[in-house]
Amino acid sequence: MSAIKLDAGALFPKFEVPKFGGGVLTVGTPSGDNDWQLVIVYRGKHCPICTRYLDTLNELLPKFNELGVDVIAVSADTQERATLQLADINVDFAVGYDMSIEQMQSLGLYISDPRSDKESDRPFPEPGLFMINEQGNIQIIDISNAPFARPDLNVILGGADFVRNPENNYPIRGMHE
Repeated sequence: MSAIKLDAGALFPKFEVPKFGGGVLTVGTPSGDNDWQLVIVYRGKHCPICTRYLDTLNELLPKFNELGVDVIAVSADTQERATLQLADINVDFAVGYDMSIEQMQSLGLYISDPRSDKESDRPFPEPGLFMINEQGNIQIIDISNAPFARPDLNVILGGADFVRNPENNYPIRGMHE
């Protein structure tokens, strides 16, 4: 079960993980000229749906960047498993690995135990998507308990375009208490 529930509009809980290719990836802090960040949490190498999702994300990356949205992905995979998966898709965005259970819990993610060694050698997160605005707050959030339920990235891109347009004056939704 998830340890907490993150609310729309809440400050995103930043954390660091090892970055594929070397260094450290700060999840929740956009890089370059971007002032927003899209964080995709994925299950890992064992999930073919995740691989296709990352591939689609890579195709849309230039459009997200045009909107000022940095894109990253993170999993609990080891460096070895991340290397094997990324050899198949060659992404142009930063990827983090070795996400801890505590980090998964801080995001309110569902966490699954592997069914066998073929799946993974450790607990892993189920999918999560977080769009973080320039104040570091969660503008859009989607958390799933299964690999089959995750947002269409083209719809997320269209939503980011709409929300980022100052003429629309679009607030963070879901804030009613």
